Amino acid sequence: MPIVAQSTETTDWVSRFADEVIEESERRAPGKPVVVASGLSPSGPIHLGNLREVMTPHLVADEIRRRGHEVRHLISWDDYDRYRKVPNGVEGTDGSWAEHIGKPLTSVPAPAGSAYPNWAEHFKAAMVASLAELGVEFDGISQTAQYTSGVYREQILHAMKHRGDIDAILEQYRTKKAPAKKQQQKAVDAAELEAEEGSGAAEEDDGSSGSAGYFPYKPFCGACGKDLTTVTAYDDDTTELTYVCTEDGFTETVLLSEFNRGKLVWKVDWPMRWAYEGVIFEPSGVDHSSPGSSFQVGGQIVGIFGGERPIGPMYAFVGISGMAKMSSSKGGVPTPADALQIMEPQLLRWLYARRRPNQSFKIAFDQEIQRLYDEWDKLDGKVADGSALPADVAAHSRAVRTAAGELPYTPRPLPYRTLASVADITAGAEDQTLRILGELDPANPLSTLDEVRPRLDKAEAWINTHVPADQRTIVRDEPDIDLLKSLDEPARQSLRLLTEGLADHWSLDGLSHLVYGVPKVQAGFSADATAKELPPEIKTAQRTFFALLYHLLVSRDTGPRLPTLLLAVGQERVRSLLGE
Repeated sequence: MPIVAQSTETTDWVSRFADEVIEESERRAPGKPVVVASGLSPSGPIHLGNLREVMTPHLVADEIRRRGHEVRHLISWDDYDRYRKVPNGVEGTDGSWAEHIGKPLTSVPAPAGSAYPNWAEHFKAAMVASLAELGVEFDGISQTAQYTSGVYREQILHAMKHRGDIDAILEQYRTKKAPAKKQQQKAVDAAELEAEEGSGAAEEDDGSSGSAGYFPYKPFCGACGKDLTTVTAYDDDTTELTYVCTEDGFTETVLLSEFNRGKLVWKVDWPMRWAYEGVIFEPSGVDHSSPGSSFQVGGQIVGIFGGERPIGPMYAFVGISGMAKMSSSKGGVPTPADALQIMEPQLLRWLYARRRPNQSFKIAFDQEIQRLYDEWDKLDGKVADGSALPADVAAHSRAVRTAAGELPYTPRPLPYRTLASVADITAGAEDQTLRILGELDPANPLSTLDEVRPRLDKAEAWINTHVPADQRTIVRDEPDIDLLKSLDEPARQSLRLLTEGLADHWSLDGLSHLVYGVPKVQAGFSADATAKELPPEIKTAQRTFFALLYHLLVSRDTGPRLPTLLLAVGQERVRSLLGE
């Protein structure tokens, strides 16, 4: 069972933000629950960059809960946003999906074969499942439900009444005047760009800027269902609103005090929600932090609704091995579900907890995952023996448990690279896997694979989904007679020394000592001699010896760690393949 720090230190970024948020909440809303927020747009797969939008406030909220305060972590599902573009990889290349561009995400059919009623619910479901596995507690809010039920009616009417004030704020950030059509296209282009950059909700058009003036509200057309509309008239006293659809020419006059088929534009919608929900803490991506971006502009607009801008750290991009940053527009971008298929929730939580929000980091789907797991296991050991640094103890604690309790864990966390190697060699055969793992430590043999799950399952999934077929390990069926015949006497002697020592060294540690010791003994040194006691040539001899073993066992220059490989092959088969 992992050792868990029962109290976190004040030296890590999470604790510092928690201090600030608690103080600010007591100033703004004394006696009320602390409110932190995230926003996610289910416009496509919600990827690991978007997860930072959730994990940053989650970690702060969880620290506040640990201190005994009541906290609400809101996740606003921006499912009433417009469907902007057809993501890569979506079936239906006949253009049928393009006909839905401009409709709310909840009005777009789900991808082919989905069990969910619409596009938004399909992509929300995968994220909700991943957040549950990660131990993230939240209150989900559907913006479709909020708008269509009239929850924001007063706020909408208030925004329309103060449209001149809103327009004046936005005007400060408009770099140049442009005809209405060009201005609208510029806004759409900006929205597309920000959506591709991986931020939460994308930028939108500032609002209708037709001949009737500026309006911060967009109706969805009553005929085509799209937001390609312009408000052409509005009366503050009666709330009578007229709009025209640029898609089909449909026009309609409604009473906005009774009308629920539309929404505030993004730069007004976001600060309205800050005020409505009383949000104290909400991070934003680097896209939202530049002059004129929604977070900066929202800090001024929120005052119109009687609120204040939240404490909002900027968070940096999250990449994967080999990519500078992730972009959902390019297709195939890893999601939290993809990561949780190959790593335990604790490791994924730790990756987000140990870096400050403004620090970028990468999540490994390649061989680097083995090094990350080694680093995690080393930290686990340091926490257990009390040698870890305070900030590392805090990050570890946040990874393995939440205020609600400890996350499910692997009872016997054997090294990930060992489990991956065994899964590779055995192709998932459970009897062979248990035999090999049971021989790793003869003094404390494994009795059931349940002791190494779920880590074993994660390692096996990584082998099956992320290791190319030409890099998989296939043990030879027969000895390589030609290679064995070609060996000189020193090479033959090295194989004899190895096979003679197998029985007495048949464990992971024993075989490690044996394979590294053979070249030492051949050179006239003790098998226990340390690197400082040996000439540099010994390392060269060891590499040559290892390469020979790999060629004889798996017909390659490299492979899984030799001690693990030897255990997997078994004593008798090793002897046969080495020519005994």
